[in-house]
Amino acid sequence: MFNRFKALFVSEPSDQTQPLDPSLAAAALMFEVVWADHDISTEELQAMSTLLQNLFQLSPERVTEIHEITRENHDTSVGVFPFTQALNEQLNQDDKYRVLKAMWSIAFADASIDAFEEHTIRRTADLLYLPHQKFIEAKLAARQEHEASD
Repeated sequence: MFNRFKALFVSEPSDQTQPLDPSLAAAALMFEVVWADHDISTEELQAMSTLLQNLFQLSPERVTEIHEITRENHDTSVGVFPFTQALNEQLNQDDKYRVLKAMWSIAFADASIDAFEEHTIRRTADLLYLPHQKFIEAKLAARQEHEASD
């Protein structure tokens, strides 16, 4: 069973024809933000679950499954490029912006933005071919939503 899950994240040459599910790719990128400061907070994990459910219209059961897959495979992933590549191939600019904004929302969830979280999001924005203006817009929108919810 682990090998089946691992196959979702580590592609073999023969797996090149099967694109990675965008919700799994986005979850892997979101978990990079959760993990970036090496402090996996409950608030960030809850934000990740809620955002995945809303962005991809997923059932709570599917979100739980994606969470488990993401956490199990985080240590063996080979970086963020396969995940950004999957999103570039399957999402439009607006959808990629929503993923980026979700990453910012996760970073704001524990009320402190770590430099590593910001770096992870910046690198992801670059790999998603989103301009710096969109990076800033996503940050400001996520901050505003976070402050409004307090």
